[in-house]
Amino acid sequence: MRPVASLPKLPDGIHAYFDHAAHAAPSARDLLPLYQDILGGRFVYGGANPRVGYRAFVLEYAGGGKIELMEPLPGSSFLDSFFARNPRGGLHHLTFKVRDLRQTMARARDAGYALIGAYLDDEHWREVFVHPRSGNGALIQFVEPDPFGYPGRGSGGSVEEVLQDGA
Repeated sequence: MRPVASLPKLPDGIHAYFDHAAHAAPSARDLLPLYQDILGGRFVYGGANPRVGYRAFVLEYAGGGKIELMEPLPGSSFLDSFFARNPRGGLHHLTFKVRDLRQTMARARDAGYALIGAYLDDEHWREVFVHPRSGNGALIQFVEPDPFGYPGRGSGGSVEEVLQDGA
């Protein structure tokens, strides 16, 4: 297990800490009037994820809450099934940080949850998802943060720079 100083120890179980909710849309730019202009979200980080096929950025709010805004990269089919069910977009997933992803995966499987999309090959970004059928309709992401800084993925200096990233 890698040390993560920012996560205090919780009682037995999956040591998960809520990090953010993610809203996907065909164009993340369409989400900005609500999440940035009306609700006052402040850009924190973001970038393109060509491995998976989406671009995202995170906005933070007074009190520390965060939302990730996601859109598909050109030519990507990553969000196609999601948009088939939700043509205008909507809540895509909930993200929880965990201390040890492999231990979390074992505990979740032992508890009967179906896991999908495990990605363990990058020391800076490890993730797995609880399938929505197991998560009572919600796609739940577990991520093991990089000990030297979460999320450890590409970032631009502004929302506009991120929206151009990977275009």
